Amino acid sequence: MKKLALHWQILLGMVLGVVVALVLNNFSWGSQMIGDWIKPFGTIFINALKLIAVPLILASLIKGVSDLKDISSLSKMGLRTISTYVITTVIAVSIGLMVVNVIKPGNSISEGTRNELVESYGGEAQKRQEEAHQQKEAGPLQALVDIVPDNIIGASSNNRNMLQVIFFAIFFGIGLILIPESSSKPVKDFFDGFNEVILKMIDLIMLAAPYGVFALLAALVVEAPSADLFAALGMYALSVLIGLLLMIGVYLLLVWVFTKKTPSFFLNGMAPAQLLAFSTSSSAATLPVTMERVEEHLGVKKEVTSFVLPIGATINMDGTSLYQAVAAVFIAQAFGMDLSFGTQLGIIATATLASIGSAAVPGAGMVMLVIVLAQAGIPEAGLALIFAVDRPLDMCRTVVNVTGDAAVSMMVAKAQGKLGEPHVRDWDDNYPHK
Repeated sequence: MKKLALHWQILLGMVLGVVVALVLNNFSWGSQMIGDWIKPFGTIFINALKLIAVPLILASLIKGVSDLKDISSLSKMGLRTISTYVITTVIAVSIGLMVVNVIKPGNSISEGTRNELVESYGGEAQKRQEEAHQQKEAGPLQALVDIVPDNIIGASSNNRNMLQVIFFAIFFGIGLILIPESSSKPVKDFFDGFNEVILKMIDLIMLAAPYGVFALLAALVVEAPSADLFAALGMYALSVLIGLLLMIGVYLLLVWVFTKKTPSFFLNGMAPAQLLAFSTSSSAATLPVTMERVEEHLGVKKEVTSFVLPIGATINMDGTSLYQAVAAVFIAQAFGMDLSFGTQLGIIATATLASIGSAAVPGAGMVMLVIVLAQAGIPEAGLALIFAVDRPLDMCRTVVNVTGDAAVSMMVAKAQGKLGEPHVRDWDDNYPHK
């Protein structure tokens, strides 16, 4: 019998978790059994995600920055590429925050269910609210001061200091670029290998995802069995999808304005890569197809695609960043937390920077969400609320990630004078046709 794909296993785990909890809830001992023998496995799964967050940031970011080779050789194309990626990521996060603040999916949870959630997680939300209040009373430049660590080991010991870890990783990567290649190569080789190990660890953790989701959902149903919680989850998923569709609309507008190419031209050229991205949930796995479609069907020259698209697969995660913004505010709403404007600006900064180090593999977005939640002072335990629908949303946001890479490559190519007509090759590569 063919093995079920991981996303189907996760969905099956979700359904079984809900069903088992509903069945056991009919017995007097059921709730206690879930709390003692099932919920701990969900906690272990969440801890594993939190465990990998700092190593993932260090490995991916240092590798991504150092792979830029030579700062001077980047010239106009490099600066234009990176700045455009950063701008589109900021737009994506801002769209996510706008949608979730308008729809407010977490506010549909009743006060009783919200109180049960807060009580279930040991008052962690209240603790975070007090810490956020203390941050408001700090000086106007305190947030800037907090980005620069005085001890990287100390910063790495707490996921709430993730901006400090990101700062160190970028600083370290720039240092690698600036020293002679003979000196940097051993260090880069180490971090290349380190990055591969971390990605494999993510694969192993995600193998346990169906069981983790089963345990998390079973505990969630027992602790907060109200139907309005699941209705809110549906509104959350709808909010993410609306945000992703809006972001694709932004790409189409940018392509039309900067390259004068029609939306239909762009979508027809990218459709196979988008479908592959949807099925694999991996920008990295889709990269070869993305490069072929952008080069042959969108008319971008090879010297642009070979530079812009691999960098995009590493640092441009607009769909992931948008989802993180929606998820963070939704979880805060579910716990009755009122996020200030300053805190939401912090979410924009953290999600944008975290996306640079987000691995282009399935499940990495959830790890990055841990970083965003911790930095904003939102209970990480709220991951249990959204993990059930994360996999199908991961498939959708990967489509946006790949679409963004292609859109930026067209914009950069147009600015560099390297955007021509499509040049589709026949099987024997001898008779090109348009």
